[in-house]
Amino acid sequence: MPSPLKLVILDRDGVINHDSDDYVKSLDEWIPYPSAIAAIARLSQAGWTVAVATNQSGIARGLYDETTLAAMHRELGRRVTAAGGEIAHIAYCPHGPDDDCDCRKPLPGLLEQIRDALALESLKGSWMVGDSLRDLQAGEPLGCRPVLVRTGKGERTLARGEGLHHALVFDDLAAFVDWLLQQTR
Repeated sequence: MPSPLKLVILDRDGVINHDSDDYVKSLDEWIPYPSAIAAIARLSQAGWTVAVATNQSGIARGLYDETTLAAMHRELGRRVTAAGGEIAHIAYCPHGPDDDCDCRKPLPGLLEQIRDALALESLKGSWMVGDSLRDLQAGEPLGCRPVLVRTGKGERTLARGEGLHHALVFDDLAAFVDWLLQQTR
């Protein structure tokens, strides 16, 4: 049974794979950071549960469809499995900024979906890793500990300096995982 204290929730674009201001619209454009795939595997092997919470407004914008997104997520799962890891759940928001949904980060809906999918009572004490402030804000009301990575939009987020007073900052997902596994030995 997963525990919130051994749960790491990851944003996708900019944390696991390269991000694009033009959106990641196809499997060819989905380019993972090799160190991120290995980091997810290391977490799994150390007994951590890993989930993904990702805004995918490119669907609402008509740039790609849910079938294309599913292909990207299958490839993510394939690569993580090949590296010896597992992703317990992927939650995504297909809506645009004006769709008035409850799942688009910074709202906590995606994290609530993860909580429910993993049959957890709460997410208090779990980690939320992102490259933007809205990723971290999604976890705040649920008690997630915020981590900002410098990859993706992370440097821009850090330069703005807003809302990061409680966040730990790491160069990338691999650096965070190195630190986390060191802390929990």
